[in-house]
Amino acid sequence: MKQLKPDLPLLSFEVSLKPLYKKAKSLQSKKPSEKVKARLSELHEKILIESKSLYKKTTNWDKTQIARHPHRPFALDYVEKIFSDFELLHGDRNFGDDNSIVAGLANFEGRSVVIVGQQKGRTTKENLLRNFGMPKPEGYRKALKIFEFANKFKKPIITFIDTAGAYPGLESEERSVGEAIARNLKVMSGLSVPNIAVVIGEGGSGGALGIAVANIVLMLEHSIYSVISPESCASILWHDASKKEIAAAVLKNDAKTALKLGVIDEIISEGCGGAHRDWDLVANNLKKSIGRHLNSFAKYKPNEIKEHRLKKFAKIGEVRLI
Repeated sequence: MKQLKPDLPLLSFEVSLKPLYKKAKSLQSKKPSEKVKARLSELHEKILIESKSLYKKTTNWDKTQIARHPHRPFALDYVEKIFSDFELLHGDRNFGDDNSIVAGLANFEGRSVVIVGQQKGRTTKENLLRNFGMPKPEGYRKALKIFEFANKFKKPIITFIDTAGAYPGLESEERSVGEAIARNLKVMSGLSVPNIAVVIGEGGSGGALGIAVANIVLMLEHSIYSVISPESCASILWHDASKKEIAAAVLKNDAKTALKLGVIDEIISEGCGGAHRDWDLVANNLKKSIGRHLNSFAKYKPNEIKEHRLKKFAKIGEVRLI
């Protein structure tokens, strides 16, 4: 944490920080003086120590809350901080433009890349525009168009995953959301350019996987990745959505478990207090990782890139008999 942000909403497991942030907010409203600065510095240190303690003990449900924090950086926030010359592209050339999927061309450390990301909103107006980050079929078909473009013109692909799942409404089913996701899985599996997927918040079900079949899959430290949301899982298993905390634990939706199972390749540190506390730190950590992994494919031939991806997913869930 570079500075205190006392106005950020605290999560349920962070209640012990509330008095400290209240004092910090009060001090920040006072006229700056050496005494005030010293007191703020002292409070900052206390918050840092307490935050480290709290975040070391986070449960899977706590991580779910962190992943959904309204002030957590979204896809376009990372694009702004990591890439340059981003040109947003629209539409699927079939039905319309889905604003829950953002896609376009950008520059990354001197090379041209393609970006696809799931985008949430922070206000009610933004969330209605972005459909709360839940893509419809036209969103996945827009992504498909971009993937095919990248493959044709030999451009690496970076995708940002942040969705509770694909939109399950009637119009989504009428326009074949399942087929749209399945087609993306097939096309991404056969890409001859390297692609990197990053779970930045929620990675929910096929809605996440629809843009996540990649050579390298990264997860931010406090993001989540699972076949279903904890609430939906609890509703199905126990007919009681209030058992979401138990469901989160059963789903094991945390990054460490995903790494252990081979579902992902690397965990990106968020620093102390989650990505919402220090956007620059997380963006810098992510930028270094993306650069390192893209460079690792520099000498790969197109067929080797495809083979690398297929082997990676074939190993997930592998059982070894001793």
